[in-house]
Amino acid sequence: MRALTKLTAGPGLELVDRPEPVCGPLDVKIRVLRAGLCGTDLHLEQWDDWAASTVHAPMVIGHEFYGEVVEVGEDVPAGSAVRVGVRVSGEGHIVCGHCRNCRAGRRHVCINTIGVGVNRDGAFADYVVVPATNVWVQPEDIDPDLGAVFDPLGNATHTALQWPLVGEDVLVTGAGPIGVMAAAIAKHAGAKHVVVTDVSDYRLALATQAGADLAVNVATTRVKDAQRRLGMKEGFDIGLEMSGAPSAVEEMLANLNHGAKVAMLGLPKGPFAIDWGRVITHMITLKGIYGREMFETWYYMSSMLSTSEPLKAAVSSVITHRFPADRWADAFAAARSGECGKVVMDWSEGAR
Repeated sequence: MRALTKLTAGPGLELVDRPEPVCGPLDVKIRVLRAGLCGTDLHLEQWDDWAASTVHAPMVIGHEFYGEVVEVGEDVPAGSAVRVGVRVSGEGHIVCGHCRNCRAGRRHVCINTIGVGVNRDGAFADYVVVPATNVWVQPEDIDPDLGAVFDPLGNATHTALQWPLVGEDVLVTGAGPIGVMAAAIAKHAGAKHVVVTDVSDYRLALATQAGADLAVNVATTRVKDAQRRLGMKEGFDIGLEMSGAPSAVEEMLANLNHGAKVAMLGLPKGPFAIDWGRVITHMITLKGIYGREMFETWYYMSSMLSTSEPLKAAVSSVITHRFPADRWADAFAAARSGECGKVVMDWSEGAR
């Protein structure tokens, strides 16, 4: 089969022929139809310090995918919804099942989590194998491209729905694909105003298209100006931090209402200072977010998309570039450019 592989430690990837993965007794084997490109994949291609300390080559990368089940392990329970022929997306975090958090039903904070396409072979290939418990069965009529972005949509959903949003003023810092999807979810969930900030006019336009009330280029305009434009007399009630940029966090904290709540998904490159005096005296709640709740977030995603055509359209609008798998280098170049939303690769051609 074709597989986009990190063959050796160092920059670069190669599309090579590899044996098909073997389906274990509790696994499913999936014919990959679509796969989404993530920032993690760019780190792996470029082989930065994080990649060098995390990944052991050779490794097939990729963790955002949608496909068709072609084989089910012999020990997968007979009553499972997972069967040959169904279309599925995959949860890319594989948990141990026996740590304290797993046993308490908090699998998203398993201390032994391993990542598909990071710690084990992934989905940038004609076939991928994952535990049956990690697949999410999709409706037959879902668009394959949309099915491929359930992983990042889950990040957006997990972050946006941390706090009640009805009637609240929401500030989203970072208009990458996840930030844009979070803005759409916030509007769907009843937020009063949703403001998105970034330094890319291209991505801010995506946020406006997805339903943001105001998109602010913080290279030229301050968040305080946005508040005045919207007639806001108090600060933002909810903050969704998607950028990992210290300056964005600083400006967010400076424009929050007393008692505001912040969900933080963006990963910074290193430590940075926070005005803890403001956090304490303004009684601001900060919560770190990672991945998706298994599988409550997945339930929320499917439920919202199945009942709201406007939200489905908003999320789909974030997918801006599509490439056949054999043009993977072009897909990576588009993702690196920043002039894009989600980039999806089509693996259906040539798969057997």
